[in-house]
Amino acid sequence: MADTLTTSKSELVATAERQMQTALPELVWATREKLALTCRILFEQGHDSGLAGQITARTDEPDTYYTQRFGLGFDEITASNLVHVNQDLKLVSGEGMPNPANRFHTWIYRARPDVNCIIHTHPLHVAALSMLETPLVVSHMDLCPLHDDCAFLEQWPGVPVGNEEGEIISAALGGKRAILLSHHGQLVTGSTIEEACTLALLIERAAQMQLLAMAAGDVKPIPAELGREAHDWISTPKRNQATFAYFARRALRSPMHRDCLA
Repeated sequence: MADTLTTSKSELVATAERQMQTALPELVWATREKLALTCRILFEQGHDSGLAGQITARTDEPDTYYTQRFGLGFDEITASNLVHVNQDLKLVSGEGMPNPANRFHTWIYRARPDVNCIIHTHPLHVAALSMLETPLVVSHMDLCPLHDDCAFLEQWPGVPVGNEEGEIISAALGGKRAILLSHHGQLVTGSTIEEACTLALLIERAAQMQLLAMAAGDVKPIPAELGREAHDWISTPKRNQATFAYFARRALRSPMHRDCLA
C-alpha cells in the first residue's frame, strides 16, 4: 500500500530535494574543463555562429576570468587553450587574444558579485526572435527557470566592444539571470558554470518554442504564481549539475569532442 497518497505537495517537494542531495553526484571537472565542455555542449545544441559569442568564468584571482581564444570556434575549445585575462582583456596567462567583445562581461561582473559565469551567443532561434524586437515569453513548464528572470534590451546599442555597451547591457540585465538582446542574441549568467550552461540551452529552446507558437496563434500566459513555483523547483544547483552532466556525456560520446578536456 502506498504511504504518500495523502502527503502534501510541499512535503513531497522537500523530500525530493533531500534525495537529490545524495542521489545526484558532485561533478569532478575543474573550471577550465567545465568551460571547455560548455563550449562543446553549446556547439552541439546550435549555439555556434562562426566566431561570434563569448563564454567567461571567474578565476580564483580577483578581477580575472577564463575565456576562449579569439579565432577558435566552440568546437575547437579545450581546457588548455582557454586564455586567462584581466578586466582590461590583457593576458594573465595563455596564448592568443580574447574576443574584444568580452569587454561587456567585465561590466556585468563588476555589477554582479553573485555571477561567476557569463555565456553570450547568437543561436538561430534567439537571433530570429531578437529581430522582432519582442521580449521572450515564458509560457511552458520546461521553460520556467526563465520565468520573470529574463530581461529585454529593445534598442540595439551596436557591437559590444566599447564601455557604453557594457553599461547599457549590464543595466538592462539588472538582477536577472538572462537577457534577450534585440538584433543581437542572448546573454545568461550563473553562480556556476553548470547554471549558466543550462540557462543558455533553455533560452534557445524557449525562443524556438515561442516562434513556433506565434506562427500558430497567440501565446497564452501561465499563472504567475505557478511560474514562480516551477522556477524554484526546476532551477536548483543539483538539477543544474545533473543537466550539465547529461549534456557533457552526450558531447563526450562524439569522437570530435573527446579532446576538449585536454
